[in-house]
Amino acid sequence: MRISPLSIKRQEFKKVLRGYDAEEVHAFLSKLSDEVEEIQLENDSLKKQLEQANDRIAEFVKIEKNLQETLLKAQESSSKSIESTKKQTNLMIKEAEIKAAQIIEKARESTNEIRNAVIRLREEKDLLIARLKSIVNSQAQLLEMKVSDAGSENVEAPQIEQQKKTDIDVDEIVKRLL
Repeated sequence: MRISPLSIKRQEFKKVLRGYDAEEVHAFLSKLSDEVEEIQLENDSLKKQLEQANDRIAEFVKIEKNLQETLLKAQESSSKSIESTKKQTNLMIKEAEIKAAQIIEKARESTNEIRNAVIRLREEKDLLIARLKSIVNSQAQLLEMKVSDAGSENVEAPQIEQQKKTDIDVDEIVKRLL
């Protein structure tokens, strides 16, 4: 299933006791949605540029074909015309080939840029997934600690203070990850 910016914004989570802050989750999803939308727009733009480059290559191939037809017609002319026309046509063909080669090279560069952009996007996605997994794991561990602490009858003041410090440290870690 492809994830769209709209599906990220509309994602709902089940509310549980001591769960995530709903506003913070929605803010993060909104930010993530905006970034995914921006990446999609950039990807679409790069695809359009590649398509334009391919169209230009087709034009130059067509020009080259037309030049070759002109060369055949020139050969049917008188001998002086033939030599003159051959030289001019060959020059034009070489220029067209140079331009076509340049366009092909630009298209290859664009393809490489798109490929690199896709790789970067995949790396960013993997990083985001890793961060989210880390957050989920740390929250799960914190929840387990709180559940085990809640189960003990004799809670002393220093333990409560230590638990508050642990909560602050977890929040700082989450802020650093975001």
